[in-house]
Amino acid sequence: MNKISAAITAVGAYVPEFVLTNQILATMVDTNDEWITSRTGIKERRILKDPGKGSSFMAVKAAQDLLSKNNLDPKEIDLVIVATATPDMPVASTAVYTATQIGATNAFAYDLVAACSSFLYGMSTAASYIESGRYKKVLLIGADKMSSIIDYTDRTTCIIFGDGAGAVLFEPNQEGLGLQDEYLRSDGIGREFLKIDAGGSILPASEETVANRQHYVFQDGRTVFKFAVSNMADVSAKIMERNELSRDDVDYLIAHQANKRIIDATAKRMELDEEKVLMNIHRYGNTTSATLPLLMSDYETKLKKGDNIVFAAFGGGFTWGSIYLKWAYNS
Repeated sequence: MNKISAAITAVGAYVPEFVLTNQILATMVDTNDEWITSRTGIKERRILKDPGKGSSFMAVKAAQDLLSKNNLDPKEIDLVIVATATPDMPVASTAVYTATQIGATNAFAYDLVAACSSFLYGMSTAASYIESGRYKKVLLIGADKMSSIIDYTDRTTCIIFGDGAGAVLFEPNQEGLGLQDEYLRSDGIGREFLKIDAGGSILPASEETVANRQHYVFQDGRTVFKFAVSNMADVSAKIMERNELSRDDVDYLIAHQANKRIIDATAKRMELDEEKVLMNIHRYGNTTSATLPLLMSDYETKLKKGDNIVFAAFGGGFTWGSIYLKWAYNS
């Protein structure tokens, strides 16, 4: 009997309608299109404006897109994982609500939180459930409403982030396709450089924390950039070396869309040609847990069965890693 591997067999996505362009941002903070584009590669991002709608709304939409495109019965799903840094609310799981809303009544569900590496870590988790032989269909969703935690008077963060969601289905494969290897890392040294100070157990919400604007994302951009460039490039090179992959063997790099310069540095370390580096950061900005599945959705028709794909991400905490996966289908 062939070894069971975990393959991605379907993808779906959702982005909100409202487009926040660099030109609009220039009316809100001291910035301009040239400044933003040259430093990040971002031209616009999507924002979920509807009151009362959170990350679960987008997660549900992305899951429904996947299900409808592939004519799948949600009752066949065994597990729903929602990778997110912006859950709908504390305690009550966003994934549990999402699973119920899409009709995945036979699934159990939970959230996975690892900042911008959440989806990458989720790929490892979903694949492990499949490889165990215990479950046949695991739905992994990356969804973040970053606009809910961004201070739009803070130029260092408001230019970067957007809202969105993407979903993938993992299923067993016996052709040797799917997840081949992973190299995941973390280091608590990053705790102070990318965070939200208030709202957790250390500093619960109060009038003072709200007045001090401590419920918004804080980022030490220079430090985060330095760590992201070196670490994301290192793990991507490591996964290639460990699996004896040359630059010619790698068909595509699917990297977390945080900053074009970070992606370029990773691709350079891997010695990849430009056409092998998939990007949509100019359209969506950094959607945190949604960047990797949004890339898969946008480029689904480009991906071919047997393609060697290297995934890479870096996030707060710090968290980072790389995954080597063989694509399992032609769309």
